[in-house]
Amino acid sequence: MNLFDVYPLFDIEIDRGNGCHVYDNHGTEYLDLYGGHAVISVGHCHPKIVKAINEQASKLMFYSNSVINPLQQKLAEKLGKVSGYDDYQLFLVNSGAEANENALKLASFHTGKSRVIAYGKAFHGRTSAAVEVTDNPKIVSPINDNGHVTFLPLNDIDATINELKKGDVCAVIIEGIQGVGGIRIPSDDFLRVLRQECDQYGAVLILDEIQSGYGRSGKFFAHQYSGIRPDIITVAKGIANGFPMGGVLISPKFIPEYGQLGTTFGGNHLACATAIAVLDIFEEEGLVDNAALVGAYLLSELQGLPGIKEVRGRGLMIGIELEFPAKELRRRLIFDEHVFTGAAGTNIVRLLPPLSLTMEEAETFLTRFKRLLNIAQQ
Repeated sequence: MNLFDVYPLFDIEIDRGNGCHVYDNHGTEYLDLYGGHAVISVGHCHPKIVKAINEQASKLMFYSNSVINPLQQKLAEKLGKVSGYDDYQLFLVNSGAEANENALKLASFHTGKSRVIAYGKAFHGRTSAAVEVTDNPKIVSPINDNGHVTFLPLNDIDATINELKKGDVCAVIIEGIQGVGGIRIPSDDFLRVLRQECDQYGAVLILDEIQSGYGRSGKFFAHQYSGIRPDIITVAKGIANGFPMGGVLISPKFIPEYGQLGTTFGGNHLACATAIAVLDIFEEEGLVDNAALVGAYLLSELQGLPGIKEVRGRGLMIGIELEFPAKELRRRLIFDEHVFTGAAGTNIVRLLPPLSLTMEEAETFLTRFKRLLNIAQQ
């Protein structure tokens, strides 16, 4: 059997990692400024993560959600405390797309409506409802294209209010910072007015913090810069440092019913033990503050460099929009300078490193990146 060939691959085999570095099967070291799609939050193979996984795996890796799992409650209490949402409820799943599926389903249950407002360049996942609220027709198949979604320009509050006034909107879903869309930030004022208008017209406000959450922006959630509290928050990516996991943080105004939501693997023992270890590391190592500090340094140093049109971001979620296509520069970053980065669209380089990135590692990246920028200008 062959693999279903849907991923364009770099000709590199990564077989181990440590902190903000990964190593290929020939022993070559790479600085990881991408973290496997923003997934590695506390660094590769952090010893506390390895210990938590080994200890839990030696006792019990999985049992179903038909029995008490005290690790779920421990995780919920810790996440509530660290994030500032200790009065919310937690539903655990396996991925970001699954988190958004359940958020949208819950909003529709709650309101009895089915139309959703989403925003241009949004990415919320590749499964049924999640892909329908994703602004990329190439990955929306006919079975997903059900006419539930109205896409509006990001930060256009008048257009949003005009749609909410129609009275048939069950939810507004928006990323704390658009990732795949090119590190585009909803303004704080936009989010504040959006919160008010969703309340006025009875729509559920869903904040997709799958990529922008878990400390990446320099606050636990990117929307916290605006001071609002959404009705539902979705998380994944950095929640378990690479172990598949996602979650839905749900306002106390939602009353759960038996059978309303469900999952086989979500919230399993091994995932919960790993996620608890991640939050312990966050607190012990001050990783949210570190993301804010190192991210501010990178944003400052990248401004005004030759060949750069614009630099956007918060914390360690940074988009570098180049004046030329990014493909060749990214290739040379990997093969010549041994640095992994991400991309968005044609001209944007994305930086999504582990939140443990040091100032020294940031400086190493800048030196290598500037070298290639200078070459590109020649």
